[in-house]
Amino acid sequence: MEIFTIGFTRSSAEDFFGRLRSHGIERLLDVRLSNSSQLAGFAKRDDLAYFLQELVGAEYEHAPLLAPTQEIFDSYKKKKEMSWEQFEQDFRHLMAERRIEDQLNQEDFERRTVLLCSEATAEHCHRRLVVEHLADHWPGVVALHL
Repeated sequence: MEIFTIGFTRSSAEDFFGRLRSHGIERLLDVRLSNSSQLAGFAKRDDLAYFLQELVGAEYEHAPLLAPTQEIFDSYKKKKEMSWEQFEQDFRHLMAERRIEDQLNQEDFERRTVLLCSEATAEHCHRRLVVEHLADHWPGVVALHL
């Protein structure tokens, strides 16, 4: 099963929605903790749901279960108290504690699904960690980073 990931920063709306359309995305799971920031531009919750439906024919879902806690996020991003390695360790522990693999329905991922976060690349983004966690628990998961 392929699970896609995408970030929206440093991307124009044309490029962002074009990538989704060209990969036949049917469902977008927004894995951001906060999905309504004015800084998100075209990726604000309500605008994104509209654009996805109109431009891609895809559904929008917010999945805060797949986001770090505010404390973990702030320690890494805002306060710079935490290294990426510590963030990764803490977030992997949180996903295990939440048992996300049991909270999600694998059948929902039979539709071409993309995980959305703000980071331009998946290298230092929790969306990559989510897919890796699912791959450790579900057979045949392959991550494709758009």
